[in-house]
Amino acid sequence: MLATPNLTQTSGADREQIAQGLNPLGLEGLEFIEYATSKPQALGQVLEIMGFRPVARHRSREVLLYRQGDINVIVNAHANGRVLTEKPVLAAIALRVRDAAAAYRHALDHGAWAVPTRVEVMELNIPAIHGVGTSRIYFVDRHREFSIYDVDFTPIPTVDQHPSAIAGLHFFGVVQYIGNDRTEDWTEFYRALFGFTDLPAEQRFGILPKGRILRSPCPAASRFYIQLIEPEAGVLDVEDDEGLQRIGLGCADVLQAVAELSQRGAEFIESGSVHTEGRGALTKTWMGGVSFELVHNQRG
Repeated sequence: MLATPNLTQTSGADREQIAQGLNPLGLEGLEFIEYATSKPQALGQVLEIMGFRPVARHRSREVLLYRQGDINVIVNAHANGRVLTEKPVLAAIALRVRDAAAAYRHALDHGAWAVPTRVEVMELNIPAIHGVGTSRIYFVDRHREFSIYDVDFTPIPTVDQHPSAIAGLHFFGVVQYIGNDRTEDWTEFYRALFGFTDLPAEQRFGILPKGRILRSPCPAASRFYIQLIEPEAGVLDVEDDEGLQRIGLGCADVLQAVAELSQRGAEFIESGSVHTEGRGALTKTWMGGVSFELVHNQRG
């Protein structure tokens, strides 16, 4: 099993402070989610079914930015020394922070592993650390009047740069698959580095109430969650099976969102154990690994 990035042990007082809701990195929400794939056009079609629109191209890499509302999804088909597969993988998440350099230093001081960056001409140096599996966690502090996309991307002509979100969709969180008996390790990773708190076992969202749910220390309007899920009992644990699995999208009215997305061609799972209801819904899986979970969430 891949090791969780090494964490410096924190004192009892430090743990108590984090439990009280400190925000040591100044987290302010999710900036983007990144998929990596050798089939960017096919993934783009899936994203458009889900209401996203391609709004910009990277200046020097085979990378597209898709957006709806304030949800940014990057599709990366630039190999850059790594092997891309037809099956898209969630390769990175970017966290909005008040000060990216300070957040990066805090993470390294608490045992995170740095990701070396290779910055080309006219590109921003966005600090990153290693996340689960081969994924990365970026720190972004340019997300207000001036954003990272203003430097690294070129807008696609005639395209609305800020398309409205379907039924008010917004980032709710990400689901992370982990190895057997790894829940406490990963809880400590997110708690010590970022100030996440784990929710009581009885507090659940959506229609897939498995594993442990961690809440970010962001302000309520930008808060998001990470759901840690171990293998089912009796399932063989494999060394490379840890990774980000799917995106959770929040909305005030799940049934309305399902109706609008269904009209666009999205299909939702209806089975004995999983079916659409007011609490949530789950799309079918595209391209062998892409699915979206809708969760009832009144933002803020």
